Amino acid sequence: MIAGLLLAAGAGRRYGMPKALVEEGAWMRRAVATLTDGGCGPVLVVIGAQAEQVRPLVPPSAGTVLAADWAEGMGASLRAGLAELLRSAPPPVQAALVHLVDLPDVDAAVVRRLVALGAPAVVARAGFASQPGHPVLLGRQHWADILACAHGDRGARDWLARRADLTVVDCSDLASGIDVDCPKQSPSAEPTI
Repeated sequence: MIAGLLLAAGAGRRYGMPKALVEEGAWMRRAVATLTDGGCGPVLVVIGAQAEQVRPLVPPSAGTVLAADWAEGMGASLRAGLAELLRSAPPPVQAALVHLVDLPDVDAAVVRRLVALGAPAVVARAGFASQPGHPVLLGRQHWADILACAHGDRGARDWLARRADLTVVDCSDLASGIDVDCPKQSPSAEPTI
């Protein structure tokens, strides 16, 4: 089993609002569906900024955890999510696939490509046009180590940079992997059915 961990706690300062609230939560719902449809389960959404408004928008298929220190940056969100998975995810959960709420063109096909590598020792991430990106797949045996070093807005970036065993999985044929930082970049997030 691979848990999906959606980081959606930020204030979205450059965007002008928390990205989990964009289009009344459509980006967040799409990201949860991307994780679920890509083979992740359970799915956990890390919330923070305006948590009272975000929590009711989280689909019932996903759990939530509050990153109380969300303003510190992505590191706080990652710590909150991994700590909750360590506490609550049953041992069959071998890895966590960390996804971001502001990647609207990353779809279930990207997630499936990474989930196929799931194992307790895996360290892998999506790559787009020769650039490392998200989602990132972190094997369970690494969670405690990542908890100890995730800080600021760098999340696990420094930890990943030191890994000789990091596999970058090219997903350029599936998505751009570009995060949306301002409203003029925004595509519609509602999935087409």
